[in-house]
Amino acid sequence: MLRRLSVAVLSGTLAFAPVANACTGIHLSAKDGTVIAGRTMEFGEPVDWYLTAVPAGIEIKPEVPEGSGGMTYTTKYGAVGMTAFETTDFVDAVNDQGLYVGLFYFPGYASYPELSDENRDKALAPQQYASWLLANFASVDEVKAHYNDATPVAVKFQQLGEILPMHVRVTDKTGQTVVIEPTDKALKIFDAPLGVITNSPTYDWHMTNLSNFVNLSVVNVPPVKIGDVNLEAAGQGAGMHGLPGDFTPPSRFVRAAVFSQSAIPSETGAEAIGQAFHLLNNFDIPYGAVRSSSDASKDEPDYTQWTAVADMAAGTWSFKTYADQQVRKISVADALKVAGSKVAHIDVAKWKQAFEDISKTFK
Repeated sequence: MLRRLSVAVLSGTLAFAPVANACTGIHLSAKDGTVIAGRTMEFGEPVDWYLTAVPAGIEIKPEVPEGSGGMTYTTKYGAVGMTAFETTDFVDAVNDQGLYVGLFYFPGYASYPELSDENRDKALAPQQYASWLLANFASVDEVKAHYNDATPVAVKFQQLGEILPMHVRVTDKTGQTVVIEPTDKALKIFDAPLGVITNSPTYDWHMTNLSNFVNLSVVNVPPVKIGDVNLEAAGQGAGMHGLPGDFTPPSRFVRAAVFSQSAIPSETGAEAIGQAFHLLNNFDIPYGAVRSSSDASKDEPDYTQWTAVADMAAGTWSFKTYADQQVRKISVADALKVAGSKVAHIDVAKWKQAFEDISKTFK
């Protein structure tokens, strides 16, 4: 009876909830000064993901209706990371100068101007904005000075058939980070000292919301005495009692801030990469746990399709996918060398989880 009631309540609740597309981004700093940027990528429908290398000197054309103008530019820097489909539209990547850029879903709040004579020379599709930043800038200071030199406009990403609501996290080798959001049909930029990002609402709202959780602590709550009764916490972790555990963007933002800021720094950047993957495991969304409908036959559950960690100092981008939890690493410099003067792709669907049988190795 209780189980049926729980399922009914959950189904009723989820029937009115939007698909989350629940990406989460964190930062870590190692003792050697290395800054690591990590994130999960969730989506509510299958996407063809490709590892992509876009060298310097590549002409990029605007993904706007043919004959309507838009910005054409040539890449100044090469970049390597993940794209949706065989495009040059990076979702998460690092360039050869150590600049990291990640796109994160921003539903209900992203607002783009229409393509017009006023913005035509600067216009790009929303999914192109991260790639434009990677292609043209080497540091966050440069991004701050020029982020508005391109204008994401209200045009569809044809492969998905929608105008993608996106905001952007940008980090350089020093750890300086900004979040750029298209709201009220204009780009707004925020300093992001914690390096944390999720989805809607706006970045400044999330930072204000953190003040509701100033009581959280990694230290266990000490025993208290009420009259003649001594009360002790039931177990480890009492200092984190009240930490929100659901999959909503506000709750994930709080958890991401708490986990990343309380993490004991690793000695080196290489060790911090592994640490980041462990922290990001806390944000994995199991397939079926987040749905937009109670009718499973009509629903594409939101789930973690891949997780990535960038080491900007070393110039590496590491990842694992839902289908294969083996972590793979890409050297940006080596990948660009292999690509040469052309855009190159690897279909991540080629990898499937291998399970090593060690039964006969007992001694």
